[in-house]
Amino acid sequence: MKKTAGLALGGVLMPVWKAMANNGDFTAAYPDELMSIDEYSNGKLKAGDYIDASNVELVKDLLEPVKYYQVKEMGRRLRLRETTRDIMKLSPWEYLEASFKNRGQAKFDDKGNVVTLDGKPWIGGLPFPEAKNGLELFAGLTLSWGRHDASFYAIREYDLSREGKVNYQYENGWAEYAPTGRVVLPGVYWKGHEDKLRYQSVFFSEPDSVRGTSYLNIWHYDQNKFPELYGYIPDFKRIRRFPTDQRFEPLVPGSSLYLSDAWAAGDPLHTWGNYKIVSRGPMLAAVSGGWNSASDSWAHTTHGGPKGETFWDTEVELVPEAIAVDAEPTGFPRAPVGKKRVWFDARTQLPLAMVSFDRRGEIFRSFDGAYGLYEDGDKRVMDGKHPYWSWGHVHAFDVQTGQMTRLEQMASMSGGHKMMVNDQDIYDRYLTNGALRRLGN
Repeated sequence: MKKTAGLALGGVLMPVWKAMANNGDFTAAYPDELMSIDEYSNGKLKAGDYIDASNVELVKDLLEPVKYYQVKEMGRRLRLRETTRDIMKLSPWEYLEASFKNRGQAKFDDKGNVVTLDGKPWIGGLPFPEAKNGLELFAGLTLSWGRHDASFYAIREYDLSREGKVNYQYENGWAEYAPTGRVVLPGVYWKGHEDKLRYQSVFFSEPDSVRGTSYLNIWHYDQNKFPELYGYIPDFKRIRRFPTDQRFEPLVPGSSLYLSDAWAAGDPLHTWGNYKIVSRGPMLAAVSGGWNSASDSWAHTTHGGPKGETFWDTEVELVPEAIAVDAEPTGFPRAPVGKKRVWFDARTQLPLAMVSFDRRGEIFRSFDGAYGLYEDGDKRVMDGKHPYWSWGHVHAFDVQTGQMTRLEQMASMSGGHKMMVNDQDIYDRYLTNGALRRLGN
């Protein structure tokens, strides 16, 4: 990338978080050519254009290798949009506020866990907004996946074969709840649960073959320990404890999504290692526009592949600086993955995409999502005083088998479950063993 050969730490012209410190404006950190696809491409591309097989070579350096392959060979298209210049539209408002407020107050303790300067669990927001290495970038991502204190996502999943056929379709609910580092719910810490990082569960409501199947992960704050994993299998009508280090297997038949894939950091921080920044440069990514406001259910439309159903319609924009970090699964001697590479947005440290490699070093799988503020003109979904920010859809693709898993966040799902955010009831409804039994029945 000739235009970014001189890219310095956290920005080209000045460190990006230093630029944003006063008013959140990051434009001072980057030249015009990194703030506009029109400028970057010398007028060959502009917002509203589509990237497809006919012109993808123009932006090959701006795409991770799997997305480039999908556009070049599989009929994927990407619609360009203007670069978002308001940092507060790129993550939850309160999370970013906490990141600015708590800047400079994080460190690693002697066990490698993120703590405050006086040794307490982290207090919310990005712990290392001016991350100097790959470990600091992954630490922030692992501490808070969805960047809300509590979330419930209603999800529809489609699992497709290489031939583009939808072989499986599921509805599931996914819940997250933070006992520490809270920025909205009462108290930075949930008293009595300060030794936990998160409670997370997933349950399936459709089809009948998996209805009631549910899993609960209880994460220790100590990132050297594996979570406790419980599952309810309707056929046995009881809760079982599962081996928690088997994180490279699909939860349901046909899926190309593993627990390890969640938010590109689905495992405890120190079960991976050898974190290393390998590149910096601009990137095309779906950091805005992930909500389909035209659909009351938030359903997304598709294109590409043999039957026109392999890819979500996706809008991407020029991210002025993405940081690529490699990591290796040091805590999994039998993992099929030898290495993963995750691209982070330097402004927000959001994971933009992930590509994993097998033990031979061959490209194995990819994971890319689309985010957005749930606001479009006079349509909006609120999260307290501000519009809801979240993911909209995800691709999880197995390069070696050609199988694709598509996920989308819905307004609601069968069983009367609706999207919820920063609601304390999420814990009792979805994140206890009693909840697993209720959901299973």
